[in-house]
Amino acid sequence: MSAEDNKALVRRLFEEVCNERKLGVADELFATNHTHHDPSNPSVGQGPEGMKQLISTYQTGFPDAHWSIDAMLLAEDGETVVARWTGVGTHTSDLPGIRATGKKVRVPGIWIYRFSSGKIVESWNIWDTLGMLQQLGIAPAMG
Repeated sequence: MSAEDNKALVRRLFEEVCNERKLGVADELFATNHTHHDPSNPSVGQGPEGMKQLISTYQTGFPDAHWSIDAMLLAEDGETVVARWTGVGTHTSDLPGIRATGKKVRVPGIWIYRFSSGKIVESWNIWDTLGMLQQLGIAPAMG
């Protein structure tokens, strides 16, 4: 697959899996041995099932959640795509360990994807977890 094909798969992840809530599409995008790295969610399971569980957690906690891609870059190897994203939503249902607050959040992040044979085989996600907790009133504002 080409680098442009890989970018198109990342767009499908955001549009179809995240925003349209078509979790089954993750089976087409992620390899069965996919490994996800995220210091805010260190125990995500492997493969599409792990990603479906992770994404559905935030879809449940923020039923109106919407993720957008702000920028996308290709690495020289053509097998790595970097997406700078923003998620917005209202926290109307519980997240693990956090009762619903009814507050709106806007959270930026960077998600890196490594592809092989047309599937995402490894990904790294870094996002403003502290900022989200501050917006929810769970963590004190800095300064």
